[in-house]
Amino acid sequence: MEARRPEVLAVSIVFFVIASVFVILRFVSRVFIVKKVALHDYLMLLAWVIDFGFSFTLFYATSKGLGLHDDDIALSDRYSLNRANYAFTVLYNPALMAVKSSILVFYLTLTQGERVFRCANYVTLFVVNAAGLALTLVNVFQCRPVGAAFSYPLSPDARCTDILTLYLSSSPVNIITDLAILFLPNPILTRMRLPRKQKIILVITFSFGFFVAVVDVIRIAYLQSAATSRQILLNEIHLQDASGDDLNWYASLSFMWSVVEVNVSVMCACVPSLKPLVARIIPKMIRDTDDSMTVPDAPTIGPQDIPDIPDVAEPAPLPTFPGSNLRRRSPSVNHSKPSPSGSGSSTSQRDMDGPIDMREFLMVGDPPPPDAEANTTITTTSYLPSITFFDFVNMKKPANMLKLSNKESIAPISLTTILFFLWGFAYGLLDILNTQFQDIVRLDAWRSLGLNAVYFGGYFIGPPLVGRTVLKHWGFKSTFITGLCIYACGTLIFWPSAVLTSYSAFIISNFIVGFGLAVLETAANPFIALCGPLENSEIRLNISQGVQAVGSVVSPLLAKKVLFKSVTDVSSLVDVQWTYLGIALFDVLLAVAFYYLPIPEASDEDLQELANRRRSDNMTLVAGIPVVWLTLGLGVYSQFFYVAGQEILSQSFVAFVEDAYPSLNSFDYLTIGHSVFAVGRFLAAFLQWFLKPRWILLLSYIGMIVFSILCTKTTGVAAVAMALMVYLFESGVFSIIFATSLRGTGQHTKTAATLLTMAVSGGACFPFAQYAASLAGGVPFSYSVLVAVFCAGAIFPIYLNLVPAAKKQVDPVPNEHLRRPRRHRPKPNIVQREKDNPSEGGVYSRRRSVLSDLLPAVNLSDQSPSQSQPDLANNEHPRSAAHGGLQHDLAPWPES
Repeated sequence: MEARRPEVLAVSIVFFVIASVFVILRFVSRVFIVKKVALHDYLMLLAWVIDFGFSFTLFYATSKGLGLHDDDIALSDRYSLNRANYAFTVLYNPALMAVKSSILVFYLTLTQGERVFRCANYVTLFVVNAAGLALTLVNVFQCRPVGAAFSYPLSPDARCTDILTLYLSSSPVNIITDLAILFLPNPILTRMRLPRKQKIILVITFSFGFFVAVVDVIRIAYLQSAATSRQILLNEIHLQDASGDDLNWYASLSFMWSVVEVNVSVMCACVPSLKPLVARIIPKMIRDTDDSMTVPDAPTIGPQDIPDIPDVAEPAPLPTFPGSNLRRRSPSVNHSKPSPSGSGSSTSQRDMDGPIDMREFLMVGDPPPPDAEANTTITTTSYLPSITFFDFVNMKKPANMLKLSNKESIAPISLTTILFFLWGFAYGLLDILNTQFQDIVRLDAWRSLGLNAVYFGGYFIGPPLVGRTVLKHWGFKSTFITGLCIYACGTLIFWPSAVLTSYSAFIISNFIVGFGLAVLETAANPFIALCGPLENSEIRLNISQGVQAVGSVVSPLLAKKVLFKSVTDVSSLVDVQWTYLGIALFDVLLAVAFYYLPIPEASDEDLQELANRRRSDNMTLVAGIPVVWLTLGLGVYSQFFYVAGQEILSQSFVAFVEDAYPSLNSFDYLTIGHSVFAVGRFLAAFLQWFLKPRWILLLSYIGMIVFSILCTKTTGVAAVAMALMVYLFESGVFSIIFATSLRGTGQHTKTAATLLTMAVSGGACFPFAQYAASLAGGVPFSYSVLVAVFCAGAIFPIYLNLVPAAKKQVDPVPNEHLRRPRRHRPKPNIVQREKDNPSEGGVYSRRRSVLSDLLPAVNLSDQSPSQSQPDLANNEHPRSAAHGGLQHDLAPWPES
């Protein structure tokens, strides 16, 4: 008889016993050493009680047949087995809720002053309990009627959701909260000054949560394997049959790993609380011998004796807990007595109920009796001058992106360009996944377009709701991290979407992914445009957007040829969700990396200072409106219609190729179109070395309109070629509109970036109009909608090229960035004057765009002190103006 009962029972018992030992040791440490039991300890006790019931139900179910094939289970055990399985599924989420709540409440006791940290804790705590409660109720009411969940035989009228399906559907929430709990304390911990061994201990202590995430992934793998195997057997993954489904065989290992996950969570949650106990029993394990020193007959070390340490991202004051400070002093020697950990403080006795800070909690244990180390040698890790302390990370003040040169901006732009590739890659995968999902569940075209619409709907809501708020208050780095985390959550939700084959779930996941990418793009596009001299904004942004387009080419090829090659049913669709798990984990790791990377920032004050240098150009009135705001408004308008046209072409290109020349491989030509689009962005960046951005924008719109019209008039291969030309001409438009519209917006630059990102939502609605037109008059006729939206968007480049004030306002000027003050002042009475710099086109015509071309110094020594000149050390002049928008017109100073 084939059975899995021995391994399921043995592994489950071992892990439960070990977890119980950890809980006992935790309370020994808290009751007898720390002498204080807090709320997180009571929550852990509750978690252990639920875990006991959860694990015991598995033990009982195993004795009744869990791990056996249906044919080997006695009929008399069926009812008891079903009841045990039902109790097991109901208790799973409450057990995890209690464990994670204990950890998060413990985090809250560690710091009082870190507002963002505490807010993140509260949000995670809410998600843990809200999701846990919802999933618990789903498990309780998994059958209609409820009693059918454990009755045997199953009533013909009963309807039950499969247990494995429920578990797979809840897996994203568990992974998201596991990762949040793992990474939440990192910003606090990595700013602490610790000796070497204490640093290692701290990292190990708070890294145990990683094992929980690993176990959860292993559990998911077994769940997926069990679901797929049963689906092959039953040809149905959603409904649980009364008999013959072999659930108890296929689900046994998944249930075992569920017990392992809960018990590993309990163990990891108890590890930090064991520090005082370990310090009492094995002090040498904690003591940092490299940081010890011998001070015979040393006086008591008080706070006044601690050297002043420069403030390097020091965390805010932290709340404390009792029992870790020294409470004994040697009666014969007037000096401090260290804790056995070697990291004890030597301040005066503290109130037993008084708090200690995070450092003391993690590094200090209760000292042994006075005679344990009764000698004249003092071992201490107090902050003495001769002791070297190490920071995890030297968090330097971020550089000002407006002061960076072209060379200095390469590194941060390269890092940020990774994000562009990421969302290009993600968009390509989502497009293919949506197509596969549509084929499997047989969605009609309208509902398929609905998936695309909700994705772009995230762009309408995400930037103003989250993107602008985070960008204005916390800067670019925080916005990157927020967008990546939201995007990771969206990709994880694809897992239950595929398992449930639910259109509603796919809508939610598409919306969250679009929402996260919109938040990301709210910061990423203006970051590239502003990081370095503004004269090259369009070039930088087109290159980064070109990398994004490369990602959108690579991902469909990878998905179609490898990941989705054999996706023909629900089980194979579930298999590819590992790709999305990988993307989500990569997003989280990238968010953590961005926290520690030196990302430049730009304050509203600096942006306004830069804009004020061309205030006359920016504030010129056009139709009674300052030209800078008219440019921004028309830029948002043009961006909306441009993205609408881009999505019309993207969504309809396959149908267009199949209609124009049915024998062609539409997917291959779609790949060619995306490749042409990517190359076009790099080409647009290259052309800006010779041509003004507004010229390129006008030419692009003319090309889009002309070739869109030709698409409606041609057939066969010629029509396909015309559509590919539309891809080419539309490639550089987005970047030029975005960078041009931001010019001169000053302290409102981040708000302007939010509006321009919101304009991407234009891709949500117009594909519906194109599809309706195709039903009415055919696909070529429907491209009249494409012509219309491009004509609407063309108002912006026409305005830029015909209105003189707009030309002057948007044309790049050389060296348009904040200068650093010189280290040495120039020689007195010497003024350096810039040459006239006539510029007729792109970067190459701006001779000062890379190196300043200076005239020989002019000696003004004959001038009187009253006629001394302003400081022109930074090549600035109060009367400088842009000649034609492309040069500094520096008039000579008047002579005395």
